[in-house]
Amino acid sequence: MIIATYNIQNIFHRENHLINQFRENNKDYWTMEFENLLTKEACSDKDFERMRVLSNFLELDTSQNSHYITMRHKSGDIRIKKSDNLEPYKSNHLTNWNGWIKLNSSPIDEIAIRNKARVINNISPDVLILLEVENRKALIEFNQYFLSKDNGFGYKHILYFETNDAYGRGIGILTKEGYQITSIKTHVNDLDLDGNPIFDTDLQEYELKTVKGYKLNLLSTFFTNGFDGTNKIDIRRKKQAKIIAELYRNIKETNSLVAIMGTFNAPPYSDSLSPLVRDTDLKNITKHDSFEVDLDKGKDADYFRMGAYKMGVNIKQRDYLMFSSKLFDNVKKGGIVRKGIWFKKQPQWHIFNTIKHEGHAASEHPLVWSELNI
Repeated sequence: MIIATYNIQNIFHRENHLINQFRENNKDYWTMEFENLLTKEACSDKDFERMRVLSNFLELDTSQNSHYITMRHKSGDIRIKKSDNLEPYKSNHLTNWNGWIKLNSSPIDEIAIRNKARVINNISPDVLILLEVENRKALIEFNQYFLSKDNGFGYKHILYFETNDAYGRGIGILTKEGYQITSIKTHVNDLDLDGNPIFDTDLQEYELKTVKGYKLNLLSTFFTNGFDGTNKIDIRRKKQAKIIAELYRNIKETNSLVAIMGTFNAPPYSDSLSPLVRDTDLKNITKHDSFEVDLDKGKDADYFRMGAYKMGVNIKQRDYLMFSSKLFDNVKKGGIVRKGIWFKKQPQWHIFNTIKHEGHAASEHPLVWSELNI
């Protein structure tokens, strides 16, 4: 069987705040690219098209980036128009409705959506955990219209649960025919001594029965990302990691086939992950002899960046797939798929030919997978 975890960063629409964070992180790179295109002696139509895209990213042209729309009722239809002209409209039952609605999210480019599916179909896992999913309906439609076409009949069983995330990002699990989800448990309501949720998002436990009849326990989570100028986030992440490590030890007493996965948002050497990385017998799929991924191009193929997945795969590890010792012994092979990630600077790697700029990227995260003899 093949198992995989993928932080898909939403499927069809994403919160504007999260998009703005991405834009801020890339602003210097976009500015440099825009200036290089602007100073070229002769620009092609493709260059001008790219400059229009960059001007939107850099907010030089905000006409297509409005947070407001106008709704008009005309001839029996509702007409919608984006605008920044905040005129003092009034509405009542006599004058037809004409008002403003604030948009909290923006649609994801259809090319990016197809690239998300392409990343998944590249491996076609039997059991797939998807992080940062907006809702169950999106997950079902994504499976029906994007995964099923190139992935046989897609996924038979689909479950989705909301989390404590302020932006509505939940976790979904999809399994193919023959892989039964026998139980699921959420820790979304686990509270600390002050009555606050322990997990900023959630920790979800799944119990599966494989085609061959093996019982498999999976734990999935994604930790807080960011830096607040203090070590508060690291302290909170370490507290969550300790709880997961203790839960893992308890589960292992009844079943030695356990996997823990998700976006931990810290490199493996981080002290905040030490309860999982160093204080248990869990083994990272990156440590398996068969771990495979396309290497960086040129001289970077021989370079090892601190906290990277491996030599020649110089992106900082944030996404993990970890196994109990016995389950690790059943690993045939594993790896990551990063063909859907847009590279901002060196190092570079092979990406899908459909990715022409950041807006086409499937996600900022790779899909992490493993094939198991169970």
